Amino acid sequence: MQDTYLGTRIDFSGPLGEPALLAPDSVQWRIYKNQIALGIGGIAAVLLEFADARIRSGVWDHSTYKADPIGRSRRTGTVALLACYGPASAAKQVIGMVNRMHGKVKGETPSGERYRALDPALLDWVAATASYGFLSAYDRFVAPLSDADKDRFMRDSEAIGREFGARRTPASIAEFMAMLEELEPRFEPHPIIFEFLAIIQSGEAAPSIPRFLHRAVARAAVSLLPPSVRRRLELGREYDLTWLDNRMLRLAGLAADRHRDPNGAPSQAAVRLGLPADFLYRSEREQRRLLAAAG
Repeated sequence: MQDTYLGTRIDFSGPLGEPALLAPDSVQWRIYKNQIALGIGGIAAVLLEFADARIRSGVWDHSTYKADPIGRSRRTGTVALLACYGPASAAKQVIGMVNRMHGKVKGETPSGERYRALDPALLDWVAATASYGFLSAYDRFVAPLSDADKDRFMRDSEAIGREFGARRTPASIAEFMAMLEELEPRFEPHPIIFEFLAIIQSGEAAPSIPRFLHRAVARAAVSLLPPSVRRRLELGREYDLTWLDNRMLRLAGLAADRHRDPNGAPSQAAVRLGLPADFLYRSEREQRRLLAAAG
């Protein structure tokens, strides 16, 4: 699979043998192959980020999301897949480009508080919300994860977070909740949050997802927010996840987990490392055997 990010060619199939930032037996490799989990989890992460006026202003005032939600979403998705499956050299190159673009982002919130995208506290929170969102979405809508796997996912996320400049990456769900508790007094409702959710519900940002799932996906993302955060953001009952929403998304999540694309990033990355293209769709026992044989 070859893709581009702002003109930079990305090849998940080479160079042969080059490792990714994360190992093939990581929980990330299992989760990032599922587009339903990435979609719902990514939206939940943005909601948690937009709760803070500094991040909300930085994204809304300096990105193309409002004008080009499809392009912005695709670029974000490409970077996420690259950070997990891509050769480490390519991942670092593209993440470096992202960091340089973020270095230009600075300004003031409507209340007059100054911000800059490379503020370590903001980088820490953005990295933490992505981990929490993807992990929670997979656990809720695809397959339950053990507490050990959840904490391993959070610990291993440090390898990606540090490339983006994060200095404090929570090593467990408990540590994430402690970080959230520190920041929560800053959280506030804002029209931009509702505008963002309206874009998600419209389907503009994710045209590959069937239309009937768009509103369900938005409600699913809201359902992943801790109750206290949802109250602070004033996301009321109109965002409640229905029984039908939950059923549809679970079926979609299971289908996505079984979908094998030989040209997709997960398959191409496995082949790059000398593993079968369907490595991630085999049993854990078989995966361990294949990894041992690959050395």
